[in-house]
Amino acid sequence: MLKATLRSFLAHKGRLLLSALAVLLSVAFVAGSLIFSDTVTRTFDRLFASTSADVTVNPKKDLSSSNLSGTTRTVPVSLGERVRSVDGVAAVHAEASVENITVVDDGNDPVGPTTGAPTIATAWQPTDRSPVRLTSGRAPNGPAEALLDADTADAKHLGIGDTLTVIARPGSFKVTIVGIATFRTTNPGAALVFLDPPTARQALLGADDLATALSVDAAPGVSDEVLKQRIAAVLGDAYDLETAAEQARTAAAELGSFLSIIKWVMLGFAGIAVLVGVFLIVNTFSMLIAQRTRELGLLRAIGADRRQVRRSVLVEAVLLGLVGSTLGLATGIALAWGLIGLMGAFGMNLKSTEMVIGWGTPVASYAVGLGVTFVAAYLPARRAAGVSPMAALSDAEITGVGRPLRRRAAAGAVVGALGAAALVGCATADRTATASSLLGIGVVLTLTATVIAGPLLVRPVIRVLGGAFPVVFGPVGRLSQRNALRNPRRTGATAAALMVGLALVGGMSVASASMTASFDRQIDKTLGADFTVQNGMGLPFPQEITEKVRATEGAGLVVRSRMTKLALTMPDGRRVESTASGYEPRLDDVTRLTYASGNTASALAPGHLAMERDFADEYGLAVGSRVPVEFPGLVRAELTVGALTDMDTPEGPGIRGGLFMGFGTVEKYVPGGQDSALFVNAAPGTGADTLRTRLEATLDPYPQVKVRDQADYKKLVHDQVAVLLYLVYALLGLAIVIAVLGVVNTLALSVVERTREIGLLRAIGLGRRQLRRMIRLESVVIAVFGAVLGLGLGLVWGLAVQRVLALEGMTALAIPWGTIVAVVVGAVVVGLAAALLPALRASRMNVLAAIAHE
Repeated sequence: MLKATLRSFLAHKGRLLLSALAVLLSVAFVAGSLIFSDTVTRTFDRLFASTSADVTVNPKKDLSSSNLSGTTRTVPVSLGERVRSVDGVAAVHAEASVENITVVDDGNDPVGPTTGAPTIATAWQPTDRSPVRLTSGRAPNGPAEALLDADTADAKHLGIGDTLTVIARPGSFKVTIVGIATFRTTNPGAALVFLDPPTARQALLGADDLATALSVDAAPGVSDEVLKQRIAAVLGDAYDLETAAEQARTAAAELGSFLSIIKWVMLGFAGIAVLVGVFLIVNTFSMLIAQRTRELGLLRAIGADRRQVRRSVLVEAVLLGLVGSTLGLATGIALAWGLIGLMGAFGMNLKSTEMVIGWGTPVASYAVGLGVTFVAAYLPARRAAGVSPMAALSDAEITGVGRPLRRRAAAGAVVGALGAAALVGCATADRTATASSLLGIGVVLTLTATVIAGPLLVRPVIRVLGGAFPVVFGPVGRLSQRNALRNPRRTGATAAALMVGLALVGGMSVASASMTASFDRQIDKTLGADFTVQNGMGLPFPQEITEKVRATEGAGLVVRSRMTKLALTMPDGRRVESTASGYEPRLDDVTRLTYASGNTASALAPGHLAMERDFADEYGLAVGSRVPVEFPGLVRAELTVGALTDMDTPEGPGIRGGLFMGFGTVEKYVPGGQDSALFVNAAPGTGADTLRTRLEATLDPYPQVKVRDQADYKKLVHDQVAVLLYLVYALLGLAIVIAVLGVVNTLALSVVERTREIGLLRAIGLGRRQLRRMIRLESVVIAVFGAVLGLGLGLVWGLAVQRVLALEGMTALAIPWGTIVAVVVGAVVVGLAAALLPALRASRMNVLAAIAHE
């Protein structure tokens, strides 16, 4: 049996090739994501371990770590004297390092990265643990000199003698590059500007006696843990102390959140490839077994039992999995190498020679590859074991249409009813967490039900979709329609691969269109200012920008906004962290707020706070309620609820309750912060276009801020949502690639299966062109069938997702009909493309040889 199995596998290796490609893609994304994340993790672990001080004295962690308010957490430089007196301390360095800056060259172009990595200005204090070393020029000395890292200098074509402008919270200042510093290990993607220590403290922090941290070197023979305990005994719990190992773990955890995004995206691709590949493999083995009915019957006739036949088919699947997994692992290594190179283009200079392939990568790769093929082939293997020895004496084909389809109908109805109930529960839920859970359950169950019941939908749907074929294409059209109807199980499984991807696209397209429509509606309802000046990354900006805007000719009313993190202690004792905004008076002149209770004056009154009505109801608050509030810096206060809004405002991550208060209240409890937005109206007699031109000219030296009107804000939101859509479209592309492989495989095997039939059709007058058209039409109707099922399912999912979004304030519903039409047209193109090779092969058959085919 083993010998027969191996020969059978080698005899059908061409037919199994496309299935192996599906396994290859699945494994490649798994292996690539693991190799890439392991490589980055090890590289940065080495960087953090080699650059962390023995002990670091940090400010006490609090809400200010979010940096929304633009403040910088500091420790007094004088604290270094107390630390230096501790037994076992060899040296203490007062650090001055900030990220909330912008650096521009002589042309006002940003010097820092545009990929989200920070631009860091820090004090130049070289030690054995410094991440960089001076490779050309000299160290900075005085307030007008600086070092620049070599990667940034190369990327921006800067060198010694060039001038930079540093835009920091205390104010802007110019420096001349006097040296270039090169990273010892890996550049994490940031741009580094080094100043001499006194300049760094004064220019970045605004005071000579402040530092962002103290780096402590241990004396020989003193461990980090022991030194940390000794310093803690002197300082108490007023500061956070970290050893080198703890600091490395903290930095690695922060990096892990970035890596997890990449890893989960790639694993999402792997999941789609696995899911769609299962349909392809099931279909391939089902058709191969159907075509080998006589062969399997002969094996049974000469003594093979059911278990041996089933084992034989599963061994073929395992061999397929081994081949696909091995090729997939190799492809995954190439994919990881490409990702490492891509990160270099974004400024993170990893070395492909240090690629890490841990033992878990091949284990996971082969587990995925073998698991997918084994699971997918199990049902066809059971079906093969049921072949009767008498089948060897006839031309019987295993179709399994009668009773199994009735069982499918019952199972599909039960699972579909449960899925529909979950989606209905999602649509009627009043809590986001509950609705999201029911949505996930509903998506899984309805997808499963559609896959189970797919063959039952083949006949009614394809009769409608292909109803015009006989009229338009005559007998060829009728033959193509009947071929698609011949085996509903096969047609359903082939279309299911395409259905999965299109259901995902349909659902996410409705969700994204609804999100953008909700934000558009909210912008129209609330934004009343002519222009808004805001940081492109949503971060705060220095006071000098506000002053420049106020002084711009034609600028009338300017209302400042400042953001801060805070934590509310609710009446039931729960602590709720959120983000609040502070506004200057005359807010009503630049926004359109609607109130359920109170007004803008009561909302912005000193010591008052406004929030959304639903948020207040959830926690039992009302106008006049007193709420304990914690601000950054562990500052505590008790504010009065002054007004309740009724806005259904869309909420982002970490933003709850629509909280806002007076600008003075924020400044009182979070002093020294920076503005996050300016709402600007044109002065009487100045047109909006004229003011915009003047504002843009004023802000040209400050590339971090942008001037936006309502249309600009809408475009910004659309672009941000588009990033999510691009990911979905990429998943769709992968699903389509595998689905095309499935259609090609199905048609190719179908051509082999119908060899004699094709020969007879040719013999009675069917031309080569007509034969190719028949196969193309069959392919198109299968692809469109999958598209119709996928889009129908996706629309239902999209409606359910929109109800979840409505709980977060995004109440608009929008259905992107253009996308839906484009997907259907694309399905026709996919069907035509998938039929090219099978149709060409069928048209080249020798007629007499085809008729004589067994």
